[in-house]
Amino acid sequence: MNPYKIEGPALISFSGGRTSAFMLHEILKAHDGRLPDDMVVTFANTGLEDPLTLRFVHECSERWGVKIHWLEWRNDEHGFEEVGFNSASRSGEPFKALVAKKKYTPNGVTRFCTQELKIRVMGKFCRTLGWDHWHNVVGLRYDEGHRVLKALARNDAGKERWRTLMPMASAKVKVTKRDVLAFWLGDNADPIDLVSPLPQGFDLGLRDYEGNCRLCFLKAKRKLLTLIRERPEDADHMIEMEVLGKGRFVTEYSFTDLVNEARAAPMLPGIMDDAWNDDYDVECGLHCAPESEAA
Repeated sequence: MNPYKIEGPALISFSGGRTSAFMLHEILKAHDGRLPDDMVVTFANTGLEDPLTLRFVHECSERWGVKIHWLEWRNDEHGFEEVGFNSASRSGEPFKALVAKKKYTPNGVTRFCTQELKIRVMGKFCRTLGWDHWHNVVGLRYDEGHRVLKALARNDAGKERWRTLMPMASAKVKVTKRDVLAFWLGDNADPIDLVSPLPQGFDLGLRDYEGNCRLCFLKAKRKLLTLIRERPEDADHMIEMEVLGKGRFVTEYSFTDLVNEARAAPMLPGIMDDAWNDDYDVECGLHCAPESEAA
């Protein structure tokens, strides 16, 4: 049986990264290029995704002819708003509004950003469709075994309105990171300095260490420093939220500290040599959310 032939009602969670895009491509192929009416694709935007992520989500939708629902958290009775590529927040507005409401900054212990800005938002969207229970289809690969096991454990617990499906992990031909990169990049080792045509004709255009949420506080400090050196203005949003929440994302340092350190220290050659192997440089929402309650 083809694991990409999904039974509805089902929500396909598209993070905006290569892995979930690969999954969406295979699901579309299994359904002859057109999703059933009881299947939807969602992208939950925090406002701090890299601009190239937004472009990639839009391009997947346009090139593959699939409707992608862009959702953003709102502090109102609905809990979210449906936006689009042109109207989507690009300066962290949903994230900042959530921090202002919570009155504290998310951190390694209370990582409410993914829970509130993505998981609950998508759950509330499904409820507006009249769904009481549904399949939640996520882009976890075979080589992400511990995350797959956690998702299976949550399924067994039965505390949520949805049951998580992971077609890439359950497919007869197991899908790994190498497979996903080959699908998008082909013979290219670098997504920016291309030496041959892209197999699909387009790509995310980000290196792994950049990630969809560019300055996610779960990234290693040295990677955050590199990203701030590359685009220092991105840190302004993180600094603003530390002020709003009256606390740090990371106990050991603030984003103001990171900016000051990045300004004082030059870029060191070779510091990013193992950037593609960082455990936390994966698609937001697939590893950092706590076990959620039913939306």
